[in-house]
Amino acid sequence: MATKKVAKEAETENKAPKTAKKASAKKSTKTAAVEETEEITTEKKTKKVSGKKAAAAEVVNTSEPQEEIQSKQPIVIETHTEESVNEGEDLTIAQKLLSLYNLQQIMSQIDRIRVIRGELPDEIRDLEDAREGLCTRINKYQEEVNNLNDKINEENAKMQDAIVAIKRYEEQQNNVRNNREYESLSKEIEYQKLEIQVSEKHKVKHQAEIVTKNEEIEVFKTKMQEYEDILVQKKSELDDIIADTEKEEAELTAKANILKEKVDERLLTAFERIRKNARNGLGIVQIERDACGGCFSTIPPQRQLDIRLHKKIIVCEACGRIFIDRQLVESQNAPAETEEK
Repeated sequence: MATKKVAKEAETENKAPKTAKKASAKKSTKTAAVEETEEITTEKKTKKVSGKKAAAAEVVNTSEPQEEIQSKQPIVIETHTEESVNEGEDLTIAQKLLSLYNLQQIMSQIDRIRVIRGELPDEIRDLEDAREGLCTRINKYQEEVNNLNDKINEENAKMQDAIVAIKRYEEQQNNVRNNREYESLSKEIEYQKLEIQVSEKHKVKHQAEIVTKNEEIEVFKTKMQEYEDILVQKKSELDDIIADTEKEEAELTAKANILKEKVDERLLTAFERIRKNARNGLGIVQIERDACGGCFSTIPPQRQLDIRLHKKIIVCEACGRIFIDRQLVESQNAPAETEEK
């Protein structure tokens, strides 16, 4: 037993240095691999740094002439250009507002001319519609009368056919051989006489309808004649008014069309929609006593300040009308007054 233990201890002592050697070999290989990867990364970093330095040097060399060119140009020019752009934007908005205001003035004059005409165009249109309605009704009644006359002619034809049949049956009665034939012929004669009576009733009925239709047609003709007389009178009055205001209206519409071309399409459509919905036809208004000139709703001071700055188009929150500053309108009217003086 003692010998076996000694042998085992000797074997374990022999195995220990072998495992130590293997572990040391593995550690040495790992350290070698780590050292190689570190060397590769350091080489890459050095290459990148050298490349960046070269690029920076090139940038410095190329930026020198640009810096010289920029140093020759003054910085004040850039600030002036920005200010001029802002002023241009303000002027465009102000011009839009002024063109809309001038368009509003022209359209208001056209509305006054149309008010002078009054309701004559509408009355003439209503009378013409009534006249056309009477004409269609007369034509319809005339067609019905013609149809009734055709029916009367048909009834007359039936009566004539029945009379001819009665004569024929009466002649046949003289040549009968027995009572049975005689009775059948007499029944046919009675039937034809009944047909004549029915046709006469229908004829009388149609004639009465024709009389009533003709009476109604005469009433419609008298009404239509009255409408014609009124139309002649109204048209003469309207022609007189148009003759007085036609030239002025044509000039105003031409000016309005010229001003419409200067306004943006979206702004123009909004302006026309506002005018259509407004009672007084005003689409752009001034501020009067801190209130809207269209619906008279109060406007806050901050909103009034924004309106005076002309940086954007501002509308009324209550009625949707566009605001324009009174000073802007007066500045437009001031040069015209000086020229007149």
